[in-house]
Amino acid sequence: MTTNDQNAPSFAVHISDVELEEEPLDPEQIVSGEPVVTGKVLWESADGKQLRGIWQITPGVVTDTEANELFVVVSGRATVAVEGGDVLEIGPGDAAVLREGDRTTWTVHETLRKAYHITLGG
Repeated sequence: MTTNDQNAPSFAVHISDVELEEEPLDPEQIVSGEPVVTGKVLWESADGKQLRGIWQITPGVVTDTEANELFVVVSGRATVAVEGGDVLEIGPGDAAVLREGDRTTWTVHETLRKAYHITLGG
């Protein structure tokens, strides 16, 4: 389903039903628990700088350095602490924006699934 063809047809997916693939976490990102990350890129721009897809993480605490991202939570709950910034409480129906370079700590309370659009710098 992943496509980078700008002329690809429009499509719709039921986010909860999309089959995801494991995306191994760097062990250095894991603060506590045994979180598992899975995801699926649904669309990628021809230059590889924009991605749209589905991402999921099971309970635990992880750190990350963010890309420029807009996402909507479909299920689950987490607390995202942005270093030097706000603490975001996110759950179903919430939309959030993370800035490129934000250093975050994700405390995932319930397996969280989100639909995202990422714009990569460079």
